[in-house]
Amino acid sequence: MTTFIQIAQFVFIISVLVILHELGHFIPAKLFKTKVEKFYLFFDYKFSLFKKKIGDTVYGIGWIPFGGYVKIAGMIDESMDKEQMKLPPKPWEFRSKPAWQRLIIMIGGVTVNFFLAWFIYSAMLLYYGDTYIDNSKLKYGVYVDEVGEKLGIQKGDKIISIDGKKLTKFSDAPINILLGDAMTVSRNGKNITFPLKDEAKKLVLNQQGKRFISPATPPVIGEVSDNYTAKKSGLLAGDEIVSVNQKPIKYWNELVHSIRTNKNKNIVLTAKRKAQLVDIIVKVPDSLVIGIKPDFSLTEDFVVTDKYSFVNSIPKGLTQTIEALTMQVRQFKLIFNKKTQGYKHVKGPIGIVSVMSPTWDWQFVWKFMAMFSVWLAFLNLLPIPALDGGHIVFLLYEMISGRAPTEKVLEYAQIAGFIFIMGLMALVFGSDIYHLIFG
Repeated sequence: MTTFIQIAQFVFIISVLVILHELGHFIPAKLFKTKVEKFYLFFDYKFSLFKKKIGDTVYGIGWIPFGGYVKIAGMIDESMDKEQMKLPPKPWEFRSKPAWQRLIIMIGGVTVNFFLAWFIYSAMLLYYGDTYIDNSKLKYGVYVDEVGEKLGIQKGDKIISIDGKKLTKFSDAPINILLGDAMTVSRNGKNITFPLKDEAKKLVLNQQGKRFISPATPPVIGEVSDNYTAKKSGLLAGDEIVSVNQKPIKYWNELVHSIRTNKNKNIVLTAKRKAQLVDIIVKVPDSLVIGIKPDFSLTEDFVVTDKYSFVNSIPKGLTQTIEALTMQVRQFKLIFNKKTQGYKHVKGPIGIVSVMSPTWDWQFVWKFMAMFSVWLAFLNLLPIPALDGGHIVFLLYEMISGRAPTEKVLEYAQIAGFIFIMGLMALVFGSDIYHLIFG
């Protein structure tokens, strides 16, 4: 059921984005009296799940759930309709329209993607506000695993800045660390700046960035659940665990790590209880769950929510859209870096489904849709034939030089671009399948 919900969320997000992106081409085409022969959600190779002709346009749903398209008459696109292009141009064809009109038709899709992201971010700020962990409130600093330590970060460090930019939201720390060159922390009352090495970033990427850094919390028990070994052993809410098997600990994550590495063993937890130290023997079961939860009251002030009015949400939504776009561009620094080997971790549809929420979560859906809409806008603007950006480059050349590329040039470019995109998709799908099978 969980997988079905994840797939459903992904299909919903892609469907909305594809329909609106293609509307970005469809509407200006219609406004300029250009014939649109097809408007499809998903691809319809050989057959369609549904189709209906209304006016000059066939509207349909294909069976290959990867994107969609509008087929505009008189345009060299992925359909490669050479027979139509051999005929004399008709007034209602794309090739008969002025270059500026064709340019507006081509940039319509990415324009819609950008404004959609802006609208979603603004609406979410107005409705939900902006909830985040305030980095300045992390009085216990951060907790890092062995991989995080290889980056140069130590347990208890308080992050001040990354590449000289003050860190406000702790949730921005992981990606900014991966994309950054240097980091400044407060350690034992002193500010220390150190480089962020690519070799360590590679290790972070290899474990998908999981748990390499998190807010540090003290090992104080807030709740002991019934019917678990912790309750039976005598642990109480309010106990502060100071050592495990005589090894001192300072953070909740250290306690969790100790439990997880002692399956089916007895561990000795030394707890501070009303200024006294008490040794308690606890059996770690197969499930690795002993039935304790941290004292959330110690960290509840870490989380803050900024509220926005309608007027304030609009510029802030634009800022978040630009930040999301900038972050997408900056990530190429990781992808094409030979030392970090980020290209090995690029996700396709299968990989993206795996990061969907296991339950239907509208806040997650809208946030992911906004981020993905920005990504599609950027991707489609790349100057690659077969993408919107490739068509835009040829149109700009025509407008500047006054000469349109020949149809043969456009055809060969379209074929080359299509082969490149298909090859890239094959690599991404191959990576998805490999990680699905081998982990």
